Amino acid sequence: MSEFHFESATRLMSRLDAREIGARELLDHFLGRVERHNPTINAIVWQDADRARAEADDSDRRRAAGQPTGPLDGLPVTVKESFDLVGSPTTWGVPEYRDNIADTDSAVVEKYRAAGAVVFGKTNVPFLLSDWQSFNSIYGTCSNPWDLTRTPGGSSGGSAAALAAGLTGLDAGSDIGASIRNPAHYCGVFGHKPTWEIVSGRGQSLPGDHAPMDIAVVGPLARSAADLKLAFGLLAGADGPAARGWRLALPEPRRRELRDYRVGVLLSDPQAEVEQSCQDAIAALAGWLEGEGATVEVGAKPDFPTGEAMEVYTMLLRAATSKRMSDEMVALAREDLGRLPADAIPYRRRMLEAQTMLHRDWLRWNEHRYELMAGWEAWFETFDLMLCPTASSPAFPHDQAGERHDRTITVNGRPQPTVDQLFWAGYPCGYYLPSTVAPIGLADGLPVGIQIVGRQYDDLTCLHMAALIEEGYCRFSPPPGY
Repeated sequence: MSEFHFESATRLMSRLDAREIGARELLDHFLGRVERHNPTINAIVWQDADRARAEADDSDRRRAAGQPTGPLDGLPVTVKESFDLVGSPTTWGVPEYRDNIADTDSAVVEKYRAAGAVVFGKTNVPFLLSDWQSFNSIYGTCSNPWDLTRTPGGSSGGSAAALAAGLTGLDAGSDIGASIRNPAHYCGVFGHKPTWEIVSGRGQSLPGDHAPMDIAVVGPLARSAADLKLAFGLLAGADGPAARGWRLALPEPRRRELRDYRVGVLLSDPQAEVEQSCQDAIAALAGWLEGEGATVEVGAKPDFPTGEAMEVYTMLLRAATSKRMSDEMVALAREDLGRLPADAIPYRRRMLEAQTMLHRDWLRWNEHRYELMAGWEAWFETFDLMLCPTASSPAFPHDQAGERHDRTITVNGRPQPTVDQLFWAGYPCGYYLPSTVAPIGLADGLPVGIQIVGRQYDDLTCLHMAALIEEGYCRFSPPPGY
């Protein structure tokens, strides 16, 4: 069992179904790894080992009796702390919710458990899920297993770190600003951000929140593209009252063979300059794709300014997240906007304007979004996919001082506002497009992931390209020392 923990979930399921290993044996193996390695990375912040062992024993009994088993039957699984799981705290890293114990399962947990998964723990997050780092005053700091001095990403940072370190078989996260994609890129694993509203977010909320949030999605993280496809197939579809009225029927991948794909590639953009080593990794991938016969055009993008796309996304994003703000916080934001210096970074002004805008202003921004969505649709008439950076750099060093919008990262030897890289999150996410992140190698010893963007509802095309890249170019590679 020395390497089972780095195998894909699909491979582990094959072993379980062939009875090469038992569910209880596999769970205890993962729990042993958590005990050994989790103290240094702090990825898994809550466990219920007793319940998990009972569920694993039930799985072993089903197989021994020849009873039907689910597609994840007996697989040890974790989920992001923000998902309700009966008996566990759902805090989002906010101290006042420390005792918010879930009495029902979220839709994600329900679907994983209905498939037979043994959901044994929950993973670390930032305060209010609002950072590309994962630290909070309840659980502390999560570190990247590739380099403990660096972030694993956020807000699903604990999920990606746990997968990379071989502490779990599968996970699930959420994404409104790269919160699945960024950790996958930083930790060298796979993640899928679905088309908006095709995976239920029920049970991924704080007390009093019931309505779905604009832009926000939930989706799987894993160690292989096949795992993403399997998990996504289980999670996607109507939930609750919606299941009375509609069924999801996603189109098959647009192309069957790599040589038939038409791909646009972006290496960088003035909105968010990208570290040269990451650009080089993406250029190398583009060269490989071209060598395999795919049609590749570097620099191809929709016919609207990227700065316009960034502005619209930021306004809608910060309008959506303002729901969490108290009346006092909104009043303070209005005061801050009035005294904002002329040389403040654009993000800061947009954030404050979005937090204080009238609903009729939001309606105008939403109309603007749909204009740009039409531009994406037109672009996808020529191209099947866009391949672009996930973030501006590989994982950066821990930096917990002040507010996120006041921090910087180093890109090509120069400081860049950390929030600039929201562009790579919002370019697809703000327009409801699906995107998959797959590892494509290392830059300066740290993982680099490629963001594979498809048109709305072409999730299976994104996942198919990730599988082709995994098969012929780059697979998950574990960090040294685990």
